[in-house]
Amino acid sequence: MSARLIITADDFGLHESVNDAIALAHEQGVLTAASLMVGAPAAEHAIALARRLPGLAVGLHVTLTDGVPVLPARLIPSLTRRDGRFRDDMAGLGLLLALSREARAELHAEVLAQIERFLASGLTPDHVNAHKHFHLHPVIAASVMQAAAGAGIRCLRLPQEEEGLIGTRRSAGGTIRNGWCRILRRRAAAWGMRAPDRVIGLAWSGAFTADRLRSTLARLPPGVTELYFHPATRDDVPGGAPGYRYREELAALTDPEIRAAVAGCTRGGYRAMLGLAEPPPSPAPGTRAMPH
Repeated sequence: MSARLIITADDFGLHESVNDAIALAHEQGVLTAASLMVGAPAAEHAIALARRLPGLAVGLHVTLTDGVPVLPARLIPSLTRRDGRFRDDMAGLGLLLALSREARAELHAEVLAQIERFLASGLTPDHVNAHKHFHLHPVIAASVMQAAAGAGIRCLRLPQEEEGLIGTRRSAGGTIRNGWCRILRRRAAAWGMRAPDRVIGLAWSGAFTADRLRSTLARLPPGVTELYFHPATRDDVPGGAPGYRYREELAALTDPEIRAAVAGCTRGGYRAMLGLAEPPPSPAPGTRAMPH
């Protein structure tokens, strides 16, 4: 089996500078997919761009921290601060979700609301993942899988990054994360969902440069690999991550040598690269029963 690539940009909708970079990287570069933050300030601008880019596979970037919820904050007090934004203490929220049935119900309501807003855009959902990979939390993973499968979304990201492919030594943290991703892969399969064989971009988040991309492409094994980026047309993205080299990541995605390097690879969105046809008619989110 030859290498098949999903080349994704996260944070679609965060700011117009991010959206413009995603459009540029798709039209003039190698980008094949984007993950949309439906509650972000420039979400409508992103949706308008996506409608004129039919070749761009757009999925949902579930946001549960570092952003604004879709539901009114008063309905999800466990997840939000007094200013109406999501809590930014991911460890504290993760513990609360493990202990509180009420918090879990609020979480699921917000995940459903974000999926419903995505579907209301008229875009076809290609995949689902979460901002800062918060869906690795077992409670959030269960909620996202249930809600996404109920809406007919059949693909998700599991950040199983093979350290040998990025030239670093195996670490305890990476081994634990990858082991957990293998467990989540089996749970996703119970919902009829699939994930790429591997993901690259976690260790280099905000610094996935052209040199790093070139070296990675030279090492790729067969199977489906997702490479994910954070491009923007400026480095001082409002609401963005301090220190991220947004413009360098955009440059990597539009580099002529990179375009030549991937010319012989099959590229596309999740559904196309994972061998899935168009999704079946979607039931209302959350209507499907939990698998046994």
